[in-house]
Amino acid sequence: MSVRTGTPQAPGTRPRRPTLWARVLTEVCAPWVLVIVLSGGVAWAATHAWLPALGWGLLIASTSSVLPMCVIVWGARRGRWDGHHVRDRGGRLVPFAALIVLSGLGLGLLVLLEAPWTLVALDVAMLACLFVTGVVTAWWKISMHAAVAAGAVAILAVTYTPVVWSLSLLVGAVCWSRVRLGDHTPAQVTVGTVAGLVVGGGVFALLV
Repeated sequence: MSVRTGTPQAPGTRPRRPTLWARVLTEVCAPWVLVIVLSGGVAWAATHAWLPALGWGLLIASTSSVLPMCVIVWGARRGRWDGHHVRDRGGRLVPFAALIVLSGLGLGLLVLLEAPWTLVALDVAMLACLFVTGVVTAWWKISMHAAVAAGAVAILAVTYTPVVWSLSLLVGAVCWSRVRLGDHTPAQVTVGTVAGLVVGGGVFALLV
C-alpha cells in the first residue's frame, strides 16, 4: 500500500517545486529509460564500435524496455492498470510477466546470434532482478524505479570504473522522488535499492 506524502494542492494551483522536481525525476529516470541507457552503455563497452554497439543495444533495449513499455502503455490506456508506472501492486503481475517473457526472448536472441558475453550477462542479470522483484511484488509493493536505478549504477561501475558509484547520488534522488510523490514508502525504495544492487549488480559481477 502506498502512502501519499506532502500537502494536497488545491485545484488549479501550481504544484510545489519539490513535487515538480520529484515528477521530473520519476519520468526522466523511469526504469524503461534507464534500461535503454544501460543497454547502450554496456553494448559500447563490449564492442567499442558504433554499429555493433547500436545493434546489440537496440536488441536489448527493445526486448527489455521498449516493447514491455508498449504493453504497459497499452494496458493503461485500456484501463487495465492505473497508469504507465502501474502504481497499484495488484496490477503489476501482467506487466511483470510480459517483461520476463520479452526479456527471455531477447536473451535467447543474444545467445543465438552469439552476442558478446558481457551482453548476455547483462540480460541474465536483468532477468534475475525481474524474477526476484516479481516474487516480492506478489506480496508487497517494491520500488522498480529504485531497483533499476541501483542495478544500473552497479552494472556500469563493474563495466567501466568504480567512479560510476558516484551516481549513487542520483539513485538517492530517484528514491526521494518516489516517496515524495507518495507512490512508495521509504521501506519500499530501500528494499528496491538493495534488490537492484545485490541481484542485478551482483549477478552481473559474478558472470563477468
